[in-house]
Amino acid sequence: MCSSDSVKSTRSLVHCVENMALFSCMRLSSRPVLTTLNRFPSLVGSVNYAQAAAGVPKIVYKKFEPPVEEHIDIRNEKLQRPLSPHLTIYSIQLTTVLSITHRTSGILLTGYFSALGIGALVLPHDISHYISIIESMNLSPATLFIVKACLAAPFGYHFANGIRHLYWDTAKGLSIKEVYSTGYAMLAVAAVMTLGLAAL
Repeated sequence: MCSSDSVKSTRSLVHCVENMALFSCMRLSSRPVLTTLNRFPSLVGSVNYAQAAAGVPKIVYKKFEPPVEEHIDIRNEKLQRPLSPHLTIYSIQLTTVLSITHRTSGILLTGYFSALGIGALVLPHDISHYISIIESMNLSPATLFIVKACLAAPFGYHFANGIRHLYWDTAKGLSIKEVYSTGYAMLAVAAVMTLGLAAL
């Protein structure tokens, strides 16, 4: 059950809201408000926009022309950029020589095995026939040793340096001191392997 006081307060609140709504309607219906609303379209029409006052820029369409290709050296010369230093200014280092030689030996080995594979498919005789031809030339032992050493050197070097690269893959031996020490050790092992294969 609601008390009489709460009912009275609710009624007074409703009565207050009704009075406010009635007052608002009376103000809107008054002459000054209606006059202002009637003048609104004319006010909007007479507004001077900033864009209209400043003037709209005229748009000009041009035919697309692709940019002229210019050589990088000519562009750098126009921009007065310095040239990058060439490899010739650097001193020769062991790491540089071993890296280049490793790639060179890999290319030579690829050539050897490609020639042997293609020769085995194309040539009419087997390898023993061509070995007998070389033996019939009566080459001196020193000449045969040098030829065999030249053929064995790329294999010995690439094999030894490949093991060194596999050691690097374990994240070991990567300091400058270790790189140089393993480089010299690898050269010694490659020389022993080359001489051993040439002596066979």
